[in-house]
Amino acid sequence: MSTVDRNALIGAWKLVSFVERDTNTGVESHPMGTTPEGIILYTPDGYMSAQFCPPGRNDLASNDPFDASEHEYKEAGKTYFAYSGPFYVDEARGLLEHEMFVSFFPNWRGQRQVRTCRIEGDMLYLAPDVPVNFNGSMKLANLAWKRVNPNL
Repeated sequence: MSTVDRNALIGAWKLVSFVERDTNTGVESHPMGTTPEGIILYTPDGYMSAQFCPPGRNDLASNDPFDASEHEYKEAGKTYFAYSGPFYVDEARGLLEHEMFVSFFPNWRGQRQVRTCRIEGDMLYLAPDVPVNFNGSMKLANLAWKRVNPNL
């Protein structure tokens, strides 16, 4: 089992790959497309925030985020994930926990979700430690993130 250094997580990471594998069929899919967009942040004081979506999402007809059709909201919601809260690292076991203080998916609020975590050079690899129900079947998601340079 690999170890992960908590301090090595600190910073911003850009999503470069999101691949799900169905645990029953073995079929792999790209729920956010083959060139997903996203960022995950880890702060020195122990908080994280993750947001990701496929590229090329459609704009809403109105520039008012509270004035859209039911269809527009549905499509926008089906193509976006976001959550933030404290994070915890078990360095020896290479596990990371994201606690969902807020989440676009309300069912995740208050949960702690465990991720396997590996850092190799400027790449961060995260995956849930157990399969998760997505699109009607149990899947394991593997997300690859590339460290971004500080914006100073």
